[in-house]
Amino acid sequence: MAASEQQHEQALKKFLDQRPQLRVELDNLNPLLAQAKGETAAQYREERLHEAFEAEAENLGLFAWELTLQLTAASEADYQAQRLEVHREVAEMAGMDWLEYCELYGLGK
Repeated sequence: MAASEQQHEQALKKFLDQRPQLRVELDNLNPLLAQAKGETAAQYREERLHEAFEAEAENLGLFAWELTLQLTAASEADYQAQRLEVHREVAEMAGMDWLEYCELYGLGK
């Protein structure tokens, strides 16, 4: 059960709400930078938000989807259960043995 688009949008909102300085920076991006990339100001802003989110996840040693789950889960136990469920799905898709996968990613079984 990978994080849904709705969960990701909720996580981005919460992430931004927790970082007022980032909101100010994103609200004051140079529109010429967006134009140079052939994007609207909104598209350019959205890209910068996603980059900041992914950078934060990396700083925390998480995948971006893990940060999404962390910011949207009802509790720590819920987060851990969802996280393990997604990791199991990834291991299955990769055709990896669950124990090997856990060892590779430092997960508790």
